[in-house]
Amino acid sequence: MEGLAKLDRIDISILVELQKDGRMTNVSLADAVGLSASPCLQRVKRLESLGYISSYKAHLNLAKITDSVTVFTEITLSDHKREDFAKFESNIRLVDEVLECHLISGGYDYLVRFMTRSIQDYQDVMESLLDKNIGISKYFSYIVIKSPVRKDEIPLRKLLRH
Repeated sequence: MEGLAKLDRIDISILVELQKDGRMTNVSLADAVGLSASPCLQRVKRLESLGYISSYKAHLNLAKITDSVTVFTEITLSDHKREDFAKFESNIRLVDEVLECHLISGGYDYLVRFMTRSIQDYQDVMESLLDKNIGISKYFSYIVIKSPVRKDEIPLRKLLRH
């Protein structure tokens, strides 16, 4: 966070409220954080320009749109040189079905979250990745049956201890 403007209590409150509802009106946001509308809007614009707010998005109810399967995959690379990681990451970034990819410590190298229409589609994606020779030595797949907890909001106050 070096070089970034300090966030005060009101900035944090604005970020917390916008995570809950990015479409709320400026007047509603101002009321929620205890400001008048004009200073609130100035703060939001400042937070956007400094990169604290990177985008506003719609959360889709995918179950109403189509069937899907979420799969978490542990991936181990065959070699561990810097260029091996770079090659894998540059290729996995291009796969539309990849929602997240994390380089992790532990018994394998990457944890990747895929979303596909079916298990067969997931397998087709994995076979395509293996055919590209991007360094995958082995992989283990975990198919999500149910997601009893899913949060999109970052616990900002807890992370900042406010």
